[in-house]
Amino acid sequence: MKENGKALHRHDISDNLWEKIKDLLPGAAGKQGRMAHDNQRFINAVSWIIRTGVPDRDLPPEYGNWKNTHRRFCRWRDRDVWQTIAAEVIGEVDTQWLMIDATYSKVHADGCGAIGGNQGIGRGF
Repeated sequence: MKENGKALHRHDISDNLWEKIKDLLPGAAGKQGRMAHDNQRFINAVSWIIRTGVPDRDLPPEYGNWKNTHRRFCRWRDRDVWQTIAAEVIGEVDTQWLMIDATYSKVHADGCGAIGGNQGIGRGF
């Protein structure tokens, strides 16, 4: 959903992402069922709810009715549409540059060899 070529909210999906997923969605041209003219607005509404963490009822009105958005979200969940979208967006994972940063690891008292509690933690052995 754009206004003068710009997204209405900072949580709206990018044009590149929209181009990547639009043909996977129910209601697209050439798919069974009626044509959905507001798939992008719906995806932006779901994105807004997820990114802000607010209840569905607080959805801004420009994204549509919160109850219809929730109902449609559940239908897509039940039909595995969200998994299809995720698989397309995530693609194949590149583990070549996978790293685990262990510069700070908090260890339970039992892991430090302290007897009877955590009094040994912090002291040099």
